[in-house]
Amino acid sequence: MNKSHYILKTFFISLLSFVLINPIFSNEKVYGPFPVTLKGYSGDCTNTVSYSGQIARHVQHDSLKKLSSKGDLSEMMAFFDGSEKNKAIMAPASKDDFVIKQTLLNDISSGKNLSGKAYKGVVNGWPNGMTGAEILEFMILKASEAEGGVDVSVGYNYPQLISKSAMGLVFYNQAVDNYLDEKLEADTKPNSKPYKDGKCYTGKEHVWDEAFGYWGAAAHSLTLSAEQNYNIAKKKDIVSADYNKDGVVDLKSEYVFAHAYYASSFDKGGKTNYFNTITQAFLDGRNLITAANGEDLTNADRSILKSYAWQIESNWEKVIAEAVFKYAGETYETLVKLENASDEDLSKLFGKYLKYWGELKGFSIALQAGKNNLGETAVKLNRMVGYGPMLMDETQVIGIDSDLNYVMGKNYSWNENKLHMLKIQKLMVDKFGVKARSHDQLADISDLASKLGSSESAEND
Repeated sequence: MNKSHYILKTFFISLLSFVLINPIFSNEKVYGPFPVTLKGYSGDCTNTVSYSGQIARHVQHDSLKKLSSKGDLSEMMAFFDGSEKNKAIMAPASKDDFVIKQTLLNDISSGKNLSGKAYKGVVNGWPNGMTGAEILEFMILKASEAEGGVDVSVGYNYPQLISKSAMGLVFYNQAVDNYLDEKLEADTKPNSKPYKDGKCYTGKEHVWDEAFGYWGAAAHSLTLSAEQNYNIAKKKDIVSADYNKDGVVDLKSEYVFAHAYYASSFDKGGKTNYFNTITQAFLDGRNLITAANGEDLTNADRSILKSYAWQIESNWEKVIAEAVFKYAGETYETLVKLENASDEDLSKLFGKYLKYWGELKGFSIALQAGKNNLGETAVKLNRMVGYGPMLMDETQVIGIDSDLNYVMGKNYSWNENKLHMLKIQKLMVDKFGVKARSHDQLADISDLASKLGSSESAEND
């Protein structure tokens, strides 16, 4: 969609929001509470907002990342596949005066897992045609065998690979390619019926809430600045987090997770407004559904609701593209430093390089887990990022054999690897229009391409 159409569509949505569904059911800046609108409900429920299952999965993700450097396969799988036990929350955990209310996973929601919600399709950015769940389970297995979760022999930082991939393969995919897609259709989870028998919320109310839960914003995030939301995720600002002033942070409504955190990290630079744009669209959509008062949404209602979904999806995609841009830049910067590193600095720099590449790879996988088929863009991205980071001898992972061992090979030179990082940044600008551009190194691209010459820069992208 071109820029003029985007502006017109955004204006149309804003105008309709103001005229038709100006928030009257909740604080205009807070996601909930929302009243019961379901016809015939006679229970004691007074607030229909419910997304604790999604928050439980955020906590499973954070705990899995924490455990992925510890080598305990059974514990990692307990958070990935779920457990009958009431597991202690490994992360997020209280820090200094930032006291978190919940310490056990079932304090949030029970019976949840990550594996059952992971992307069901083949992920082309990873060897052997694995699905989302298969990739994550494979990474978890390998992480359990690597000291500190990092295998320097192949260059994989598993905590970063697992975390950044999972955020896309579970949270992003579930939200934009499920709840904000087919579940918005008229014949799926209708607004005139309960989501499930006995529940006080309607089908469409809960569908929308679940997508919001996967986004990861606190319910009151719109009352805060990008800096404040960022500091909540960093556990540095109890005052901003504790909306109800009870002295603790409720993970179910007062914390900032996953891609919402990354949006705040980009927005605090002042060039973008991803966080508020997405969160406001979620709030406006929930107000629209509530305004239907338990009746099925009209075609006009669903058209507006789908426009909110489009705002959410398109900006969420940009957040992930910004992360790809950022970590391609940091990977490039570290490649440059490694060229002249002293023996004393080499190990530390190499560790940073593996961390940044792991984040780049994870976010590049996440970017492809949305509802849009990225086609040629995905092919270029996957080839330039590669299956593994280039090691100091210019080899990298090029496949996985039948015994699940990595196959190493040499595809291109160190300098071409550097150029690929810059071309990834250019790809994110050209295809996704990223604006924050953290760690922008594009000023080097022409000079590096010129130095390489036509033969060496005839890359595989």
